Amino acid sequence: MIHTLMTHIINPLTLIVPVLLAVAFLTLLERKVLGYMQLRKGPNIVGPYGLLQPIADGIKLFIKEPVRPSTSSPILFIATPMLALTLALTLWAPMPFPYPIIDLNLSILFILALSSLASVPILGSGWASNSKYALIGALRAVAQTISYEVALGLILLSTIVFTGGFTLQTFSTTQEGIWLIFPAFPLAAMWYVSTLAETGRAPFDLIEGESELVSGFNVEYSAGPFALFFLAEYSNILLMNTLSALMFLGPSYIWQMPELGTIILMIKASFLSLAFIWARASFPRFRYDQLMHLIWKNYLPMTLALLMFHLALLIAFAGLPPHL
Repeated sequence: MIHTLMTHIINPLTLIVPVLLAVAFLTLLERKVLGYMQLRKGPNIVGPYGLLQPIADGIKLFIKEPVRPSTSSPILFIATPMLALTLALTLWAPMPFPYPIIDLNLSILFILALSSLASVPILGSGWASNSKYALIGALRAVAQTISYEVALGLILLSTIVFTGGFTLQTFSTTQEGIWLIFPAFPLAAMWYVSTLAETGRAPFDLIEGESELVSGFNVEYSAGPFALFFLAEYSNILLMNTLSALMFLGPSYIWQMPELGTIILMIKASFLSLAFIWARASFPRFRYDQLMHLIWKNYLPMTLALLMFHLALLIAFAGLPPHL
């Protein structure tokens, strides 16, 4: 009984609660950084230096009455925000902090497969809203997400050729000598830009083009369901940056003190998340044709060429027969 309680309730909560707290304060950090970049203060009223603003926002959203359009699909309209957050939190399970909640031999493929499902709740919410703006935003989201997943998958394959394994722990072992960002800098740069597009962040935030789509797929959502979408989006941002740090910025553990390695990993992920906010403050939004041109005519040929190059190096240096 105690073992079941630990495995199914307490262990997942030890991951979910810190992730949700990190998401809450990431929103505060974003508002503060954007404020100072625009020569203003940002949130500074609720609590000391505005530190309690995320808690106040969460309470406000969850105690408001959720409004549902009368012509919307009742079950799907409510189910999609819950599905979005569930998928976003499940993706954290194989992360080594320093030990994963679920230990998988193919954790990279697990993350890639689940992240590809992230477009399903977005498409479902746009369709269930029964609004043309929401539907167009959802279609844009699916097209954008699927397109950039191609680049992410090919970059992952190239890094797997470097490491020789499909687990996140293998990436840590490989980078004990040198961080992968140095031998694979073009891949790291393309990966980072692709994660910006995959999470729908500026300058790739065509999903929520306010000037065209009045907030996109979540235009009909308010109160609690909107907060669930919001939490899922920022959870995915933190996850992608943690994955970037694991893949390119050194090992995720220190042999004598694995917990210290986890703290260092999250500091790296925090700096990458800060760069996400910096990009939002610095760059204007892409046109949609530029967004698609970048992936299909620039990143796809480059990632394919680099993948073949790395495979050729592997065959040459490992002495493997060409047909393998």
